[in-house]
Amino acid sequence: MTEPKKPLLEIKDLHTRFHTLDGVVKAVDGIDFEVYPGETLGLVGESGCGKSVTALSILQLLPRPPAEIQGRIFFEGKNLLDLDQEDVRKIRGNEISMIFQEPMTSLNPVLRIGEQISEAAKIHKNMTRQEAWRWAVEMLRMVQIPGPGSRSRQYPHKFSGGMRQRAMIAMALSCNPRLILADEPTTALDVTIQAQIMTLLQGLKDDFKTAIVLITHDLGIIAEMASRVVVMYAGKVVEEAPIKALFKDPRHPYTQGLLGSIPVIGRKEQTGRRLQEIPGIVPGPLETPLGCRFHPRCHKVMNRCCDQEPPMIQLAAHRRVSCWLEA
Repeated sequence: MTEPKKPLLEIKDLHTRFHTLDGVVKAVDGIDFEVYPGETLGLVGESGCGKSVTALSILQLLPRPPAEIQGRIFFEGKNLLDLDQEDVRKIRGNEISMIFQEPMTSLNPVLRIGEQISEAAKIHKNMTRQEAWRWAVEMLRMVQIPGPGSRSRQYPHKFSGGMRQRAMIAMALSCNPRLILADEPTTALDVTIQAQIMTLLQGLKDDFKTAIVLITHDLGIIAEMASRVVVMYAGKVVEEAPIKALFKDPRHPYTQGLLGSIPVIGRKEQTGRRLQEIPGIVPGPLETPLGCRFHPRCHKVMNRCCDQEPPMIQLAAHRRVSCWLEA
């Protein structure tokens, strides 16, 4: 009998708050999930639901203050929140890397691409400057940038959006990390380049056996890439499910709304009809509603939803939902 696989990353009761002049913003409010070695976990939800803050909290890239991070973030059994900054720096960029949402603002405009990719190799792999530069060129070749030798000597403004994203992926992979946090890796790219980036990530994941947390609001990308999905809304996890179960039988009204708002070519019931939408918007950071946070926008709302927060109900392995309809 084989032992159950242990999580590579395990987040327990994570709270990330920002102390502002107007009050305390609860950007992430008590979330839990795990990531297993070699898997792709999708983290989905509308803008402002706390997805990116979750990733930045894992790597402790938020300035403290005003940010305050509480809970437990276990990576290979070690709680990252118990480590000092020097130990966190040894993990950041080495064992856990991040692909940021906007490569033009994440890349340093006054440093050559090769310098930026080779920096992590020099720090974490004790390479000489020449060895690290050769490794940077090899990483650019691996992410399919043509002419990697000459391109490594260019500055970010010489790269197109898709090439900058590839350079960010090369930088993230430069130390063969165990985990990559990919925050909207295809934002602002046309659909052809999006497909190329996703294919590239999938191939590199298979080659390096790297786990990926794919942060996006695009459920089409999630369907292609992820094996399991965590759905967030207003700082909370509202549903978790294997990818097939989520698309076949979404349990939370918010997940149902997200899936219902995807246009499907050839779907007869959509012919001549307005595309389904979720009414309203995500509540503001200082306007968290009582009870279920989705209840002001929910078409299945009940009285108890308005003043009682629903429990997280475990339906099966990796299948849970926070909704009074399941209680």
